[in-house]
Amino acid sequence: MEYEAVIGLETHVQLKTKSKMFSNSSAEYQNAEPNSIVDPVSMALPGTLPVVNKKAVEYAIRIGLALNCKITKLTKFDRKNYTYPDLMKGYQITQLDHPIATKGTLELDNKGKQIRINRVHMEEDVARLIHYPSSNDSDSYSLVDINRSGTPLMEIVTEPDLSNSEEVESYINSLQQIIRYIEVGTANMEEGSFRCDANISIRPKGSKEMNTKVEVKNMNRIKAVTRAVDYEIKRQIKMVNKGERIIQETRGWNDEKGITISQRSKEEAHDYRFFPEPDIPPLEIRDEWIKKISDSMPELPSKMRYRFKEYWGLSEYDSQLITTSLSTAKYYEEVCNNGTYKSNSDRHSIAKEVANWIIGEMTRLMNLEGKKSIYETKITPSNLFKLVEKFRNREINNNSAKKVFEIMYHDGEDPIKLIKDLGFEVISGSDSLSPIIDEIIEKNKQAVNDYKNGKEASLKFLIGQVMKATKGQANASEASQLIISKLS
Repeated sequence: MEYEAVIGLETHVQLKTKSKMFSNSSAEYQNAEPNSIVDPVSMALPGTLPVVNKKAVEYAIRIGLALNCKITKLTKFDRKNYTYPDLMKGYQITQLDHPIATKGTLELDNKGKQIRINRVHMEEDVARLIHYPSSNDSDSYSLVDINRSGTPLMEIVTEPDLSNSEEVESYINSLQQIIRYIEVGTANMEEGSFRCDANISIRPKGSKEMNTKVEVKNMNRIKAVTRAVDYEIKRQIKMVNKGERIIQETRGWNDEKGITISQRSKEEAHDYRFFPEPDIPPLEIRDEWIKKISDSMPELPSKMRYRFKEYWGLSEYDSQLITTSLSTAKYYEEVCNNGTYKSNSDRHSIAKEVANWIIGEMTRLMNLEGKKSIYETKITPSNLFKLVEKFRNREINNNSAKKVFEIMYHDGEDPIKLIKDLGFEVISGSDSLSPIIDEIIEKNKQAVNDYKNGKEASLKFLIGQVMKATKGQANASEASQLIISKLS
């Protein structure tokens, strides 16, 4: 029997607000000493009261709008009670039945498939446990770092609309890109600011029945998520084929072994004893505020890709690469906006050349130096456009253009001045090339005779001699035409 997977994702996104969700201590804990960014609220000291971070609510609305969600006009917080060492209060402030945003969609890149978003809800992150294992279990211990406790966290929950690891990867990439474009978070899985859990089940292909699901956690890279999904689908199919029962449980991903491992059973639903948070009144989200936030939203990746294809004439592939990051997309358009275009084809031609340099040489040098933003380089948009124009007009050849580009990248110099100072101007025109070609013809009579006798390869040899004599600066096309003309 053929089986298909049914997958839903729960993604936690840390917001890059200055302060925590319900207190005024800093939310930037990544490189801090353990337990150095704390306050009475995040430490859950008796008598402390939470105060909602308005910027975090605004960011939650931005996420909801970016995912085509309906923004809840009256939203509230709830207490989720459970006992675990990293939960300072013994409960987590979250949202149960009135989340900030509901019923949205996210379209997968290049697939045209819509993934339904069930909800976006606000909550606080927990503290972090640091484990110190020992060969002797009795000597093992764990310490609590409270720095992360209270960091604003958004949970984005999909409907079970994904079918395989490729769709899961596309969803994660698309969601990360949206979070970065609307500038509410870094969405970095490696640093823990973007965490994804997968709920996976299988069923006979074509069936509409929903079967027992397994939740998979502990995946800190996109590759780890896709590997875990593939493994879990195969594991469940293997169990069903052997007549074994799949139990509802939470499994952790062991990246080193490439397997999922049972952590705890969910056969009996855990009672979190949710109840409304008594210290935070319900929040009324007014239409005027939603409109103000909506008006301030940047252009989203999908719309930008479409516009780049329509206006700048980029291919689907090029537009995907250029819009991978918001900074690259902005920089690209700044470069292109330096031009005055005679026609659509002229605009498309130059825009394609600009894309080639950014995707090629710029990306290569940025990767070598580990630069994350294109604005960290020293090439200004106007200078890159000058170089592209010189190259496109064949006033500088490919090798020379690359040398100039690298100097610009490191020193930020003007390309026009560099080309002149380095003597990289292309030698063109009959007046400049004729004397050089005459000398080449005079010195290479055998090649001339071979060409006259029908050996086309001799023409390439003569052009090569011209390029050698001009240190590669001759216009090869003009040189070829002049040689043919002179030997006719």
